Amino acid sequence: MQTRPMATRPIRPGSILRPLVLEDVSGRRISVPPGSGQGEAPGPALVHLQFRRFAGCPVCTLHLRAFARRHAELLAASVREVVLFHSPADELRLHAADLPFALVTDPDKRLYAEFGVGASPRALLDPRAWLPILRAIAFAVGGVLAGTVRPPPATPHGGRLGLPADFLIAPEGSGAGGRVIACKYGTHVDDHWSVDEVLAHARTWQTQQATRRPIAA
Repeated sequence: MQTRPMATRPIRPGSILRPLVLEDVSGRRISVPPGSGQGEAPGPALVHLQFRRFAGCPVCTLHLRAFARRHAELLAASVREVVLFHSPADELRLHAADLPFALVTDPDKRLYAEFGVGASPRALLDPRAWLPILRAIAFAVGGVLAGTVRPPPATPHGGRLGLPADFLIAPEGSGAGGRVIACKYGTHVDDHWSVDEVLAHARTWQTQQATRRPIAA
């Protein structure tokens, strides 16, 4: 299989994004930023847009379990999770339908290309990834034996060399798209934000917003 070349990285903090209206695997319309879709009421102020790999990826599965456990904490911090996979919807439903946040499929990797999220052999070959991979495989094997986790696909759609990426997006204004307030392009399979890092970025943005408000007379 030919490796997809590493994508360029056009997005950085301060970048303005076009409004996105996505559909998750349950058929719900998801606007990024929240409230930018026609007739949609605003939701949490921030969107954490995660680009994951393939459905059933052991590292992705273990990573997202941590976000699921702390989902209420993220909502309380006004953060909505939206997670993209480059797997077809039917495959994603088999592996991640129980997660409490929006799951979006992009099997043609159009949004991956738009956001500059690429693939590289370093996803698996970087030594920093080896221990997390072993830990995730152990979790997956235990889950498969217990019947709580499906085994990963032998030939995942889109390949195994995808890299993760994280974008925290705030609304830019009425009718406008979103502003990227922080982002991370991973250099290996486990190089992504933790829940604590997402919350820290959200608190920094909220503090900045509070200091910009005019003082009432």
